[in-house]
Amino acid sequence: MANEPLQYGCYYHIYNRGNNRENLFVERRNYPYFLQLYAKHIQPVAETFAYCLLPNHFHLAIRTYTEEEQEAHYQQSGSIFEIEPLSKPTFKLRQPSRAFNNLFIAYARAFNKATKRTGVLFETPFGRKVVDSERYLMALITYIHRNPQKHGFVTDFRDGLWSSYGAILSCKPTKIQRDEVLAWYNSRSQFVEAHLRETDQRLIAPLVIDDWD
Repeated sequence: MANEPLQYGCYYHIYNRGNNRENLFVERRNYPYFLQLYAKHIQPVAETFAYCLLPNHFHLAIRTYTEEEQEAHYQQSGSIFEIEPLSKPTFKLRQPSRAFNNLFIAYARAFNKATKRTGVLFETPFGRKVVDSERYLMALITYIHRNPQKHGFVTDFRDGLWSSYGAILSCKPTKIQRDEVLAWYNSRSQFVEAHLRETDQRLIAPLVIDDWD
């Protein structure tokens, strides 16, 4: 079900679009700002394998943390930022669906203020589809990276600025789970080769309930 709460420790295709087909991103600065909020709200509850942001919608491939992993991530983040043990707040488990809703609310509030707009920005509920095999997950990742080309926003998906394709091939630090993704494809070269082929529509169909122009 599209509105079933996200479960802990599950792989998902997450997607959403602008309410009434409105654009979510109208200026270049909107994209990095959304990713900044995404890191703040979603990184504590899930790991990300792929994303693409298009003017009117986006796609994500994620895995929500188990309850134990979420707490472990919280404790690790404390050491990274050198928070003193006595001053650190008590860990509070976050529901992944609520984290996504908080992301959308935070972005919509800033977007509406900047554009002098009012009302709902994102469709509700946001789209979600469980990914239950590595085969489907690889097809989804390829589909997500090729999506900008599919919709005609770029001639070649490799030229898309707001997708994780380049980050996965890069050696620069990234919040994307690069090593896991490349391991599924066995190598960088096979990752590239898979993306140069059209996604098998029969394989991807169960993971894509809707797609938008």
